[in-house]
Amino acid sequence: MSIQALGVDSRLVKAVSELGFTQPTAIQEKAIPALLQGDRDLIGLAQTGTGKTAAFGLPLISAVMDGKTQGLVICPTRELCLQITKELTAYSKYIDGFNVVAVYGGADIRTQVSAIRRGVNIIVGTPGRLIDHINRRTITLDRISRVVLDEADQMLDMGFQEDIDEILKSTPSDKKVWLFSATMQPKIEKIAHTYMHNPLQITVGSRNSGATNIEHQFCIVRNADVYSAVRRFIDLYPDMFGIVFCRTKRDTQEMSAQLINAGYNSDALHGDLSQPQRDAVMKKFRDKKIQVLIATDVAARGIDVDGVTHVLHCNLPDDIENYTHRSGRTARAGKSGVSIIIGTSLRKIKFIEQQLGITVKAIQVPTGDQLCQKQLEYFSQKLIGTPIDEIVKPYVSAVQESLKDVTKEELIERMLSVNCSEMLHHYKKSNNLNASYESSRDRERASRDRDRGGDSRGRGRSNADSYSSSRSSYAHGRDEARLFINVGKIDRLTKEGLIDFIAKAASVDGDCVSRISMQNTRSFFTVEDSKKAQAIVRSLKDSMLKGRRIQIEYEPVR
Repeated sequence: MSIQALGVDSRLVKAVSELGFTQPTAIQEKAIPALLQGDRDLIGLAQTGTGKTAAFGLPLISAVMDGKTQGLVICPTRELCLQITKELTAYSKYIDGFNVVAVYGGADIRTQVSAIRRGVNIIVGTPGRLIDHINRRTITLDRISRVVLDEADQMLDMGFQEDIDEILKSTPSDKKVWLFSATMQPKIEKIAHTYMHNPLQITVGSRNSGATNIEHQFCIVRNADVYSAVRRFIDLYPDMFGIVFCRTKRDTQEMSAQLINAGYNSDALHGDLSQPQRDAVMKKFRDKKIQVLIATDVAARGIDVDGVTHVLHCNLPDDIENYTHRSGRTARAGKSGVSIIIGTSLRKIKFIEQQLGITVKAIQVPTGDQLCQKQLEYFSQKLIGTPIDEIVKPYVSAVQESLKDVTKEELIERMLSVNCSEMLHHYKKSNNLNASYESSRDRERASRDRDRGGDSRGRGRSNADSYSSSRSSYAHGRDEARLFINVGKIDRLTKEGLIDFIAKAASVDGDCVSRISMQNTRSFFTVEDSKKAQAIVRSLKDSMLKGRRIQIEYEPVR
């Protein structure tokens, strides 16, 4: 089936054909005909990288191209906002006078206001900046006929529930809402119940599952060996174009610094970067001037870069949905990819398998001998596969003359010495990094025994609680603090909302807060620096949240 066969306007078909695709993806084939009819709300469940932008973008352009109404796309991050705007602009290339405007934080709002005043058919925006425009009355939403919530699960995980509520309440009651998400969470079902009428639900793949063309793997290592394991996997796959996920800002900085010092093309993406710095890192990554991007979950939200071959997890995220989003950075646009968990706990990996219905294959961290062999093979194949540039031919005879006394074996030895000796020396006598699975089971069994015997709070905890309260980290001997706060699920706060509250109240970077375990009336979280932890305790002690006095202290030692 072709895009044109779905009923798409010929001008749009011409534009997308020039972009190189004429055959619809599964989500496009299901969603586009339904949305072109324009009479139904819709929930589309599909992984990132499956063509969702065209799935809603082509019907959205069709619905508002006459200028009588407008479309609104709400998305979680600046990067995704710009990407959607770029794609919708490309799709509408042959529609005269059609304008798509992006509104997002970190950019001059006056420039956005000027663009809106020149006329706009579709507004693409992040929740916070949309609220700013609504409050300034520089955007009015009374002509909105279609609202798209893209990556809805990510927006809710980031704590945008109230902003989305406020934005949707500013739109006409007879609008159509199209919600696209990778996972179907209870919070999304609540949005559907509140703002949608009898929505058509389209699912590509299983609900809450990852992309089927991702191979999930795991290895067990000691905490102190995680960096070395990451380096070995990069060397095992010399053509890797990947993302390494770490838990905290400090982890990303340390991992990237070590890789750069070892000669790898790497950089870090975390919450301390200014917007221009973040843009510069992302541009280098998109241009493939960075082989491996090291990122935190929060900083990496909305990253949409084609061609990512591998995702490496230096620890597992607190929320199971985040694993789906992390691994979904690879295997985009129908390509395959690999997701490798470099872990310390078999129990957490089994939990992922159970919750997502996937198989995570056990692998070994490659040994030094295996890596030496791999690098020699790669060098040989690269040499054979390199095309001969005509510009070098006039110089060949002179080089042959200078090498006339060198045997073939000596020439190969010298070539390897120039190109491979440093890596071969590094790995020739390196240790086996694989921790035995039996040792891992013993550690986990001892941990469960301590939970059952030493602390009533440990009794009866679910797998999800155990998963969330993990304290593994690749940096050995970390200067961390575990804090207790009397705020929990009963306060209707997400983990991201709690981070925002702590960051604003204590004037600290939210990236220093991790490993949040939320219960009904209390929560526990880790702060990566004991001095920051002290500042948080001082700032929040006796402060107020929704009329209630905050209590915060160090978690009692078990």
